[in-house]
Amino acid sequence: MKLKLFLSFLTGAALLAACGPAPAPQLQAARQHEIACLGGTLGGALIGGAIGNQFGGGSGKTILTAAGAAAGGFEGQRFAC
Repeated sequence: MKLKLFLSFLTGAALLAACGPAPAPQLQAARQHEIACLGGTLGGALIGGAIGNQFGGGSGKTILTAAGAAAGGFEGQRFAC
């Protein structure tokens, strides 16, 4: 029980340290840009995959889901970066 509590405390401390401000404004801007790019790519992939999943049947549905996720990820990355 004490080990689980200790590990959860360490995990929480590590997560809070990762969210802290960067030492310099330039590094903070670079970090925010990277987060925006990642968020746009993942968001686009999720939306594209959801739209692609609405079409086709059987293996075609899987192919269209993958194609929608790839296209959505590409467009999300292009839009966010």
